[in-house]
Amino acid sequence: MARIAGVDIPNNKRGVIALTYIYGIGKPAAQYILKKAGVSEDKRPTEWTDEELKKIRDIISNEYKIEGELRSEIQMNIKRLMDIGCYRGLRHRKGLPVRGQRTKNNCRTRKGKRKTVPNKKKATKG
Repeated sequence: MARIAGVDIPNNKRGVIALTYIYGIGKPAAQYILKKAGVSEDKRPTEWTDEELKKIRDIISNEYKIEGELRSEIQMNIKRLMDIGCYRGLRHRKGLPVRGQRTKNNCRTRKGKRKTVPNKKKATKG
């Protein structure tokens, strides 16, 4: 298994797809990296030579923020929004959707499991 940026990339997949296993690298970035390194997109990581692997590692380390560094930057951005108290920060703090979605029916991913609220007892006339 080839190891790039602390991630074991799968050998049985095409090079483009294998690189997307690294956090912060999507398909377009993977295509760009392989093109710049001069490696065919259809080549599988087992077929890469040591020289090609070194080129790919160098391009990734020099041009991209990936894995832990990227995760920490994203967390710092969210923390900054929460600290300044902007609308997006407040939504993050409350655990609600941040990008304008409606919350009456959906958004269960952000809100979590339903919490049942008991209904009020009606006052009897007497």
